[in-house]
Amino acid sequence: MGGRDPGESHRAATPLELLFDLTFVVGFGTAANELAHYLAEGHVGAGLTGFAFATFAVSWAWINFTWFASAYDTDDWVFRVATMVQMLGVLVLALGLPAMFASIDEGAKVDNAVMVAGYIVMRTAMVFQWLRAARQDPGRRSACLMYATTISVAQLGWIALLVAQTSVLVTFLWVTALVLVELAGPVIAEFRKGGTPWHAHHVAERYGLLVIIALGEGLLGTAVVVNALIGPEGPGWSPDVVVLGLAGTALTFGMWWIYFILPFGALLHRHRERSFGWGYGQIVLFGALVAVGAGLHAAAYHLEHHSVLGTTGTVLTVAIPIALYVVSIYVLYYQLSRAFDPFHLLLLAGTAGVVLASIAMAAAGTPMVWCLAVLALTPWVTVVGYEAVGYRHGEESLARL
Repeated sequence: MGGRDPGESHRAATPLELLFDLTFVVGFGTAANELAHYLAEGHVGAGLTGFAFATFAVSWAWINFTWFASAYDTDDWVFRVATMVQMLGVLVLALGLPAMFASIDEGAKVDNAVMVAGYIVMRTAMVFQWLRAARQDPGRRSACLMYATTISVAQLGWIALLVAQTSVLVTFLWVTALVLVELAGPVIAEFRKGGTPWHAHHVAERYGLLVIIALGEGLLGTAVVVNALIGPEGPGWSPDVVVLGLAGTALTFGMWWIYFILPFGALLHRHRERSFGWGYGQIVLFGALVAVGAGLHAAAYHLEHHSVLGTTGTVLTVAIPIALYVVSIYVLYYQLSRAFDPFHLLLLAGTAGVVLASIAMAAAGTPMVWCLAVLALTPWVTVVGYEAVGYRHGEESLARL
């Protein structure tokens, strides 16, 4: 575990990393299903709070492993077994999400017992990996020990939180403190202790792969909505079904397109010091992607008459996360490139116009299917703008960088 070469050519994700990512399909899928269920029941506050907690916990678990593996993936039997243990922890964490949502809805205490158990499994394996790297990579021993120390301290805090069984407010205040403790590890290790040899292009690819997994929730949500129309309780095949299927697919494809427009790997390679805002900022982006799938699932509940939300409220469950996703793309690009392009303001204005148009249509009584069809155009404002004009601006920005 002497550390991988950060300038290694043709560095790509390994089959083990791809297998590891599959466990997050379960975590994201459970979070999306729970959010859709609570939205359909009208418990919006509890649903959003639980979803924010769930997607943050899942994403946070993925991030630490990913950056470690980029620096120290030896792919020997010890690394593989430790990764398997972490996968088990992710699955345990996912199993605890329904109880956590239910406890927040009840409003007394947060039931995070199973989630913390999953974190104990994951973090024990992760600390072992950092200690192993510290022993076998003497030149970066201080950085590796800093990671191991802050993760261990934060884990003790999670266990204390589990024993205390605090209220929702106290729980989230305590969680914030623990996150800051754990975040201090990468900041100190990378900027004060010499850092770790993570690979910029590899890290960018790994984030892109998780984005694709999160996009799967959009395709799944589309299938659920279509099935609500053609299923036993639905009206059957009709032009609305075709429009809805095309809209959901186009929406997911457009969200994929605008993410992979940006040369994140090249920018990270040039500006490694900007990796923190980019890496942790994508937690919001992951959550927005998964929430789009949850919103489409809530739309299925509406079509099946199993939701208390009206047409406007249902459209908002999809429109808000789509808007958040698009804004996140622009913020992440600016954070990494530090290049301001006035043309982006025009594209964002066009995006806002499409989102507001779909909401206005819903408020005016337009059938939800057509509202969603208009909403599906949201990411395509950026796609068309980039392919027509924006790519020139991008090339100029990259040349300056």
